[in-house]
Amino acid sequence: MSKSLQAIRGMNDILPEQTPLWRYFEGTVARLLDNYGYRQIRMPIVEFTELFKRSIGEVTDIVEKEMYTFDDRNGDSLTLRPEGTAACVRAVLEHGITGGGQVQKLWYIGPMFRHERPQKGRYRQFHQIGLEVFNLEGPDIDAELIVMTWRLWGELGLRDAVKLELNSLGTSESRGRYREALVEFLSAHLDNLDEDSQRRLKTNPLRVLDTKNAETQAVLVDAPKMADYLDDESRAHFEGLKARLDAVGIPYVINPKLVRGLDYYSKTVFEWVTDKLGAQGTVCAGGRYDGLVEQMGGKPTPGVGFAMGIERLVLMLEALDKVPQELSRQVDVYLCAFGEAAELAALALSERIRDQLPNLRLQINAGAGSFKSQFKKADKSGALYALILGDDELAQQVVGFKPLRGQGEQQSIAWDALAAHLATCVVQG
Repeated sequence: MSKSLQAIRGMNDILPEQTPLWRYFEGTVARLLDNYGYRQIRMPIVEFTELFKRSIGEVTDIVEKEMYTFDDRNGDSLTLRPEGTAACVRAVLEHGITGGGQVQKLWYIGPMFRHERPQKGRYRQFHQIGLEVFNLEGPDIDAELIVMTWRLWGELGLRDAVKLELNSLGTSESRGRYREALVEFLSAHLDNLDEDSQRRLKTNPLRVLDTKNAETQAVLVDAPKMADYLDDESRAHFEGLKARLDAVGIPYVINPKLVRGLDYYSKTVFEWVTDKLGAQGTVCAGGRYDGLVEQMGGKPTPGVGFAMGIERLVLMLEALDKVPQELSRQVDVYLCAFGEAAELAALALSERIRDQLPNLRLQINAGAGSFKSQFKKADKSGALYALILGDDELAQQVVGFKPLRGQGEQQSIAWDALAAHLATCVVQG
C-alpha cells in the first residue's frame, strides 16, 4: 500500500472547529487597526533571497539556518518569507509610497516560514499580523504601537497574562561602540561561554545577550550594559517613550538583554511576553529600524513596527478560557423542509429572510431526510431555533418555530412576521 499523504511537519491544517476563534482574533485586530488609521497591504509570500540577506543580516540564525530557499526554473534564488518587515519595505520602495516624506501606517497578515524545531505555538509555517510605520521618527509613534497592543490585550481579556519588556539599542554608531566593548569582555571569558555563544561572538555578538544557557547568563551579569553606551539622541528618545507609557499607565520593565534577532533594529525594541504557555514566550515584538530603508536602497526613512504570532495568541485565549461563548455556535436558525413543494418554498423564504436580516446565520437543510433525521442535523448544527416547513405549514403560509436550546413551546409564525420574530428571539437567545 502507498504511504498516506500528510501535511509537512510543522505546517498544520486549521480545521473548521478552530477557524471561528482565528476569525474572531483577526477581526478584533483588524477593527482596532482601522480605528487607529492603519491601512492593509498584501505582499507575496515568495521574495528574492537577496532581500532577506540584505535586510535581516547574512549572519543571523534566520538566514543561516531557518529560511526555505530554492532556485526557480529561471535559476533565481527565491525564499518563502521568514518575516514581513523586509517584504513591506521592498513594497513601499518599489511603489514609491514613502517618497517625499509621506507617512505610511500599514499592516499585513499572513503565513511566514522558518525551518526550526516545531513546538507548542511555534511552527514552520506560522501566521503573523504585522504593522509598519514610515517617516515618523519621534517616540510618540513608538508609544502608539505599544498603546494599541495594550488596548488589544484589554479587548481580548489578556492584560493580566502579558508583560511588556523594553530596551533601546541606540543608533548604529552607539551600538557599534557597545559591540566592541561586549566582544572584548566576552573574549576574556571565552571558556565559560556555551558553544553557540562562542559562534555568535564571531558573527553576531549582541545575540549572546539572548542566550538561555545558565553558565553564559552568569558571565553576562558583569558584562557592559547597552545603556552606558547610548548616545544623547537615543537616550532622549527612550525617555520620551517611557514618559508616554507612564502617562497612559502601561506597566513595563527594562530588559537590558533584549536585542531581538534581526540586524536592522535601532533605538526602541520591545516584547510582550507571557508565562501562560509553559516557558516564558514572546507573543508580540517589534521596534524601530531607522536605517533599514536606506540599507535596502531607498532614501533615509525612519521606520518602526511590530509583529504578533497568531498561533500563540489563539493558544492563550484557549488556555485562559477567554474564548467568547458565541463562537461555539455557527448557526442561529436551522430550516427543516419536508417534501419537494416545501423545499422550494423554504429556499425562497430563506433568501427573503436573509435580505431582511443579513447578519442572521440561517442554514437550510440539504439532502432531504425524515423528520427525525432533519431535527438531528438541526440539533447538531448548534442552532438556537429550528424552523419547520411541511405541507400543512405550506398551505397556511406559516412555519413551525421550535426552540432547541431552552424553554418554550413550538409555535406557528406567519411568513410575513417571521423576520421580526427572529430578530427579537435570536438577540434574546
